[in-house]
Amino acid sequence: MSDKLWEKLTRRDDSPEQMVIEQASDEAEDLGMFGWLRGVRDRAMMLELRKKDGHCMAIGYGWIERVEFQPEHGITLHLHGNTIRIKGSGLNTEVRPTIRLFDGILRQRVPWLRESDRADRLSERSRGVCVESIEWEE
Repeated sequence: MSDKLWEKLTRRDDSPEQMVIEQASDEAEDLGMFGWLRGVRDRAMMLELRKKDGHCMAIGYGWIERVEFQPEHGITLHLHGNTIRIKGSGLNTEVRPTIRLFDGILRQRVPWLRESDRADRLSERSRGVCVESIEWEE
């Protein structure tokens, strides 16, 4: 193999513009109370749960046995031996066409979810999704 061909095949574009493009494509879209992976085939490995007091916990999607939605109780994630409850309003509402929190969790498209504070609750009700609390056992 000639040196020029080898250099052409192994050359990387480390320009700042290329790095910004790569980082932007890897990020999740912020929809207020939750993130959404943009790529049609993208899947999150873990779901990060963020409480308003700063406490965070991430769970592997592979550990979720089943997911339940009841309008009066919210979303319940059943894990091996644990239960996580997500309470709020509009948890199964379309934020945009084909984008719903419950559906996103089922398809592993939601990389993070956060509780809303009081100001968020007032403004997010008009957009649809409001996560009032995330509860898990320690």
